Amino acid sequence: MVQHVLVELEMPTDLEKFRLPQGVDERLHALLDRQDRGEGLTPAERAEAEGLVDLAELLYLLRLRTHRVWQTGSHGPLGLCLQSCGDSLCTGR
Repeated sequence: MVQHVLVELEMPTDLEKFRLPQGVDERLHALLDRQDRGEGLTPAERAEAEGLVDLAELLYLLRLRTHRVWQTGSHGPLGLCLQSCGDSLCTGR
C-alpha cells in the first residue's frame, strides 16, 4: 500500500540549513570510505550509514523542493513524496 504524507513547513531562507551537520556528514563519509576500501562494517554501522544516507537524501529533496517553490513563486503547501515512486519531484499527492 502506498502512503503519502503532506507536511506543511515554514521554510528557512537559507537553503544550506537543509544539509547534514558537519560532524554527522563526516561520520557518514568515514563509514562510506571504510566500506569503499573493502573494510567490513558491523551491522550497527551499516544500519547507521543507511539511516544517514536516507536522511541526507530527504534533506536534499527538501532543498530541491524549496528551491522549486521559490522559483515558481508558489507559496502553497510543499508536498514531498516519502515513497520510492521514482519521481524525485513527486508532490506526494
